[in-house]
Amino acid sequence: RELRSHLPMWLVENEIQASIDQIFSQLERLEILSSKEPPHKRQNAKLRVDQLKYDVQHLQTALRNFQHRRYAREQQERQREELLSRTFTTNDSDTTIPMDESLQFNSSLQKIHHGMDDLIGGGHSILAGLRAQRLTLKGTQKKILDIATMLGLSNTVMRLIEKRAFQDKYFMIAGMLLTCVVMFLVVQYLT
Repeated sequence: RELRSHLPMWLVENEIQASIDQIFSQLERLEILSSKEPPHKRQNAKLRVDQLKYDVQHLQTALRNFQHRRYAREQQERQREELLSRTFTTNDSDTTIPMDESLQFNSSLQKIHHGMDDLIGGGHSILAGLRAQRLTLKGTQKKILDIATMLGLSNTVMRLIEKRAFQDKYFMIAGMLLTCVVMFLVVQYLT
């Protein structure tokens, strides 16, 4: 124990980690052996092995937390030493604040803002154009419906005319036949 107090902390941590790894390997062997136990003892043996695994995992977590805290503490000490060993001098004659990046960022934001305004304006004009087209299409649709109604009436009239023309053709043929018969009879009786 006196010898270990003079060893560096990371060496002790490595020894503890090696012991935990060895315990894990022994637990795997125990788990295999517990599965070979008689059925009435198997559940109890498996429960004990699981409890041991749980305990060793807690030890592993505690070691990791300890290492993390040690690492953070060492990093703070290094930073403290760097800060204490730094030599501070007075400001240079140049005490200007670099604002070029801020100005460029601001001008980029303004360009983006104007670009978005242009996009929104373009969207509004497109929407207004679509509304105007909708009104034009509604008017056109109404005219088409009116023409369709007129064509519907015209179709009816056309059908009546065709029917009448068909009937007129029969009347004409009948009239021509009748005229021929009359002429034949006139010629027969008068001559």
